[in-house]
Amino acid sequence: MSFDGVGVTRECFGLLETAAQEHIAALAAAHGLQVARDRVRNLVVTLPGADPSAPFVATGSHLDTVPRGGNYDGAAGVVAGLLALVCIKLRGVAPSRTLKLLALRGEESAWFGKSWIGSRALFGQLDASDLARARFDTGRPLRAYLEDIGADVGAIARGEPIVRPSDIDVFIETHIEQGPVLQAQALPLGVVTGIYGNVRHMNIVCRGEAAHAGATPRFLRRDAVVAVADFVMRMDAHWARWLGDGKQLALTHGVIATDPKEHAVSRVPGEVRFSVEIRSDDWESLHGFHRLLREEAEAVSLARGVSFDFDEAIANRPAPMDPRWVDRLDRLCERAGIPHMRLASAAGHDAAVFAHAGVPTAMLFIRNAHGSHNPREGMDIDDLLLATRILADAMLTEAG
Repeated sequence: MSFDGVGVTRECFGLLETAAQEHIAALAAAHGLQVARDRVRNLVVTLPGADPSAPFVATGSHLDTVPRGGNYDGAAGVVAGLLALVCIKLRGVAPSRTLKLLALRGEESAWFGKSWIGSRALFGQLDASDLARARFDTGRPLRAYLEDIGADVGAIARGEPIVRPSDIDVFIETHIEQGPVLQAQALPLGVVTGIYGNVRHMNIVCRGEAAHAGATPRFLRRDAVVAVADFVMRMDAHWARWLGDGKQLALTHGVIATDPKEHAVSRVPGEVRFSVEIRSDDWESLHGFHRLLREEAEAVSLARGVSFDFDEAIANRPAPMDPRWVDRLDRLCERAGIPHMRLASAAGHDAAVFAHAGVPTAMLFIRNAHGSHNPREGMDIDDLLLATRILADAMLTEAG
């Protein structure tokens, strides 16, 4: 359905994300579950409870991917949620609370430069400026894609919430681990203690002066590539020091490019565009490292005769998981005899939006080989079934 010849590509609010939703909806309906879509076109699968006025128990994840991503990022959590609801229904148990699966749209920031769009819309956290964001490859605004799928664009732009935090008893997200820890420890599952926050600059421009590569001596060059390289290595040295001091931090420059219309082997580059992402479990560390980043940019500017133009920073706070639910998932794994560990998530997830909104939130990680955001994601289906068992037990225990 989504194979692009290299990996899996389901564009945020695109045709293939919608097709994946339709597939999940058809499977849910075939098993007697209720299917609906909210105003941002998140898919909502429901197993009604005896008391519809009680806060509902929710699980879910996303179906969109990064370009040329893998099979399991997001989708594994949606499938686990569907399997959990089907298993509970097949048991013939009538829960007191309603159970819901949310297949959330637009989690990946790769498409519109903003993550967790479907989750944010649930709580009225989007506005008109968000809807004006252009998709990186087409230039079309998010508003146009929302209109294409029949979303209520006016209500979204006005920040009207779809649900209140008090409507949700708990949100539990199942997701592949996107790092190597569980694989290295030979553990099938992990209980997440919290989610790193981040500060991102999507488009920083370093401007020097283009010049002839042969005729311009080193001492007169204002080489943008060398300046960016200097900046990157300075920040890498700071990162190493912060890690040595016990800070939990990750620094990445995922995009660095000269202009292909101008760059040449015989030209001193006059302009470089690049990105910066800082991640940490501590809000003060994020802000402190970001201040250091701006200071080093100023120092490189003075040393190398260049300038750095920063776009607006996009910041997301760290999101601790509900400690009661961390303990509860831990106990469920122990009772089931499933080897597991507690760990933090350095990757962002929809669960962070729920936690920040004040919803009791938990996460369960599934072991995954070969990392994530690449075609080689490697989850074992047996591990998915273990996670589904724990998820179903957790939801049913809470629903009563």
